Amino acid sequence: MDSFRDHLQFLKQKATQARIDVLETIHRAEGGHPGSSLSMIDLLVGLYYGKIQGLPIMQYDARKPGSQDQDYFVLSKGHAAPAWYAVLADLGFFDKAELDHFRQANSMLQAHPSKKIPGVPLSAGSLGHGFSSAIGLAMALKAERATNRVFVLLGDGELQEGQIWEAALTAAHYRLDNVVLIIDANGLQLDGTLRSVMNVEPIADKFEAFGWKTIPVRDGHDFEEILAGFEKAFDVKRKPTAIIARTVKGKGISFMENKASYHGVALSDQEMAEAIPMLKAELAGLRMGVGAGSGVGAGARAGANLGSGVRNRTVAGSFGSKIPY
Repeated sequence: MDSFRDHLQFLKQKATQARIDVLETIHRAEGGHPGSSLSMIDLLVGLYYGKIQGLPIMQYDARKPGSQDQDYFVLSKGHAAPAWYAVLADLGFFDKAELDHFRQANSMLQAHPSKKIPGVPLSAGSLGHGFSSAIGLAMALKAERATNRVFVLLGDGELQEGQIWEAALTAAHYRLDNVVLIIDANGLQLDGTLRSVMNVEPIADKFEAFGWKTIPVRDGHDFEEILAGFEKAFDVKRKPTAIIARTVKGKGISFMENKASYHGVALSDQEMAEAIPMLKAELAGLRMGVGAGSGVGAGARAGANLGSGVRNRTVAGSFGSKIPY
């Protein structure tokens, strides 16, 4: 069995490649949301590729997307779709060449995700709608006594939408413990800081007051913390869970980090000439440090991430500083 440290290294490698794909995809299209995409990439990589004690966090199979025994992921902050597209393409949900046609007329991959894309269960775009739809999906699964989980990712700026709190109230009322909400809390939005536009803090206190269990992830780019957050979420019963991950807008590119100006604009040719070599050098270093067998298993590399017992197991204790793989 591969060591846990190798697994963390593998996740870093996947995240770095995804950052390259995101920037190149948006640059070709001459439009998109790079800052928002880069802040959530590590959360997506942890969800799709991560394992806890050798078992996958999320159940899916790229060869049979939409099958009833798989978990669901909903991207409520739909404008950050390039990050999701990069992960889905890497896993084989669709040909990676589709990224070349992002935002083009008649392309499958538009600015916001739609159900016609393999691996996308719900369309999203208008802020707040994806979260509400995900709660409805979770209610339907509960009514059917299904064990599937619903993971949903939204941005902290999205918390300014009123329907977010209607959905949060509904999820708590119906004790939807099959919901794991991931909040990409980068503190910025199009017009500046959240504190100056419309403060949403304290986020944890608000969700707790609405009946949710909250799990803080102090560094939403640290895979050890991300995996530990998911592990704790799986122990929660009879209430929904919100993982509040503190992230950095534009993470991975020093001149983009913590700058609202990169919320919705493609990098220039000059900026790409600086950013891409930086990421490729980082990726080369990561690959040199990862052993030949240090991925998440042949199944995941082929687009399958299905394991037995993940949904219903009870984890004994938290990972702490020595997380077992």
